[in-house]
Amino acid sequence: MDFTPIISQVFSTLWYLIPLGILAVVLKSPWFKGAMGELIVNLSAKYLLDQKHYRLIKNVTLPAGDGTTQIDHVIVSVYGVFVVETKNMKGWIFGGQHQKQWTQKIFKHSSKFQNPLHQNYKHVKGLEQLLGLEESQLHSVVVFIGDSTFKTPMPDNITRGFGYVGYIKSKTEPVIAEAQVDEIVRQIESGRYPRTFSTHLQHVKHVKSIVEAKEAAVACPKCGSDMVLRESKKGEHKGQKFWGCSRFPGCRGVMKPGSVPTET
Repeated sequence: MDFTPIISQVFSTLWYLIPLGILAVVLKSPWFKGAMGELIVNLSAKYLLDQKHYRLIKNVTLPAGDGTTQIDHVIVSVYGVFVVETKNMKGWIFGGQHQKQWTQKIFKHSSKFQNPLHQNYKHVKGLEQLLGLEESQLHSVVVFIGDSTFKTPMPDNITRGFGYVGYIKSKTEPVIAEAQVDEIVRQIESGRYPRTFSTHLQHVKHVKSIVEAKEAAVACPKCGSDMVLRESKKGEHKGQKFWGCSRFPGCRGVMKPGSVPTET
């Protein structure tokens, strides 16, 4: 039996489901969520901050060590250089200023992600080095976009939605000369990599290599920090290799190479 007419009829009736399916995949993709988050920050910075006093620079990729660092938004003013990291997330958010990993909880599912303040620290330091500014002249800002709720107390520079604008406006003490603002913008524009797809791919490749290295690293069984391969200097185990927590003496987690982690 020839099913071609039946298949053709079904396709002609339900063809519209194909683009809808593709659209649904795109809307749920990390790329789209990131793009929407950045768009919201861009628009709010444009319409809620006085453009005469605040200069917005988007998607800045800078050299950093053996790779690159990518900054979502930089806002330059006499009140400082604001380095803005955007997180598009939903659910409950748990975290502390000094915690290495934060937690996102959606119903019964929990997942870990890097402390965004630690993530943004590298961005701040990259700009600090490029511009030759003092630490006090740069401000780290993190803005969560999406249906998320903070379930633990957060510092003032961790914000939701348009709250980051209020944080920026709260800085009213000039720390940069008016004449220096244009020069800072020029330095950033000349020091950044071109805003091309090739630059983006190179940065993604660099980030992927970092993630793979972290996944391959040995984690401390006590606190979760990276373990460092060390050698006993004295005692009956002198000369033997062992994994020791990188936070020693604050943490004394140890393990033998190839063995099950132990605590001391």
